Amino acid sequence: MKTMTVKEVEQKLAAGEQLNMIDVREVDEVKEGKIPSAIHIPLGLIEFRMHELDKKKEYVMVCRSGNRSGLAARFLESQGFNVINMLGGMMNWEGPIDK
Repeated sequence: MKTMTVKEVEQKLAAGEQLNMIDVREVDEVKEGKIPSAIHIPLGLIEFRMHELDKKKEYVMVCRSGNRSGLAARFLESQGFNVINMLGGMMNWEGPIDK
């Protein structure tokens, strides 16, 4: 599984790169703030909503610390998706957030 640090993601976004991000935290966690471009799909719904994703695109998976996003990344990778797990999660995020 490919990984990227929080700093690497922040730098790519700051440089204007378009990243397809999926936040797999629960609804109450996302209410506290999420990365502006991230799509919210709770971990428990990934299997049922993966039809909304494009296997030709690369997705960066995000959660609070990196554990749930790792689970989501492994699952999606097993389904043929190109995914990266953001290590450190939102606990280490210092970039902009949407509330």
